Parts: sequence; structure tokens; C-alpha cells
Amino acid sequence: MIKKAPIKEVPPKQKRSSEEKAANSKTSVGTRNKLVKSALAHKIMSLLIKKYPEAECELSYKSPFQLLIATILSAQTTDASVNKATGPLFKEYPDAKTLASADIKHLRELVKPTGYYNAKAANIQACAQQLVDQFDGQVPKTQEELVTLRGVGRKTANVVLGVIYGVRGWAVDTHVQRLSKRLGFTKEKDPVKIEKDLEKLFPHEDWSKLSITLIFHGRRTCFAKKPACHLCPVDKLCPSAYKIK
Repeated sequence: MIKKAPIKEVPPKQKRSSEEKAANSKTSVGTRNKLVKSALAHKIMSLLIKKYPEAECELSYKSPFQLLIATILSAQTTDASVNKATGPLFKEYPDAKTLASADIKHLRELVKPTGYYNAKAANIQACAQQLVDQFDGQVPKTQEELVTLRGVGRKTANVVLGVIYGVRGWAVDTHVQRLSKRLGFTKEKDPVKIEKDLEKLFPHEDWSKLSITLIFHGRRTCFAKKPACHLCPVDKLCPSAYKIK
């Protein structure tokens, strides 16, 4: 009769070792996934920067105050429409003091091309009055102060800080919101949460440049409706491209 060899039990120490290997394997996979996401995101942005080397703020202005007002007016409209309105607006009211005391009915007519002109006229005049009363007519240099102004949110504050004062930040407008989700940089819908995700993903020194690059891409290729994927330099890398073609 052939005797069966006794089944050896795995020592507790060896069992723990196997569990540790499994845990380490899971950790490694998780780490690799994070690194792949970051590497892919950086590659995508590198290609977009190459595509739009000329990307910069397209609003017309001659002072920090004028950029602030133009950015407030840019909500829910195009930069072209804003520039059409701010030419006559800044000719008559070039600074905070003159705008603060302007006739509100006249302001409404001047900013009409930007849409929502009743609210926008009220916002820019109130903002100008705050600048005169609280900041001696000058545009503040911190986000904390800027967002206290009428009509100014984080996006507007970051545009002014980045363009005028060289303070890096993400201007999360509708284009950045749309593209950051399409490209897989975030799953969030709230602009502040999107901003935080983008801050974690990219180096601080690149935030302003990357922000305006995404805006350029959104205006020229990755449209809200019928994006031109066939013209996109990151079509093969975009996780959403096959869904929206």
C-alpha cells in the first residue's frame, strides 16, 4: 500500500508573508495607477501647450482695474463680446473713480453686448465703488481681498492675479470645467473642487499657463457641442474622445 505523505500546514509566519505580499501587490497597483494618471495628464497638457504656444488672456485692457472689470463682464459670454463693450466703456470710465460715479442707465447700454447687462452694470459699478472706498481705487493683490468685491469669484480673482501680478492659479471657467472632466483630470462638478484636483495634479508654477491653455483649446477645438476631435492633438489620449465623436 502506498502511504500518502502527510499534508504539511503552512506555518503562521508563512501565511502572514503571503498576506503581506498580496497587500503590497494591491498597494503597488494603486501607486502605479496614480502615476499613470499623472503622467498621462502631463503628457496631454504638454501636447496642448505645444498646440497653443500663443495662449494668453484675450481680453482687452490697459490697467489692472480694466482687466478686473472686463473679467467680471466675461461671465456667460465671449471675450469678443466683452472687448466690443469695453472699448467704449473704458473710453468714458477708465478707472474706478469715474466708473463708481457713472450713470447706471448709461452703463447698462454700454455693457449690453455682454448679456445680462442689468446685473453686470450693477456689479461693475458696485465693484468700482468698493475699490474707491476700501482700496483707494487700486485692485487688491490677494485672492482673499479680491473675492470680497461685487461680482468677483475665485475664477475672476485668479485671472487678475495670474495676468497682472504673476500669482499662479487656476481660472476654472466653463471651458476648464468641461475639459478637465473630459480629459479625466477630475470627476467633480463644483468649480472649487475641480480647482483643488487640478492643483494636486500639476506643478504650482504651471497653473496659470495650463489654465489659459485649456481655455484656448475649449474655444478652438473641444467645443461644448460637437467637439472637433479629428483636429485635436490629444484625441488618442483623451478618455472621452470616443464618447463624443
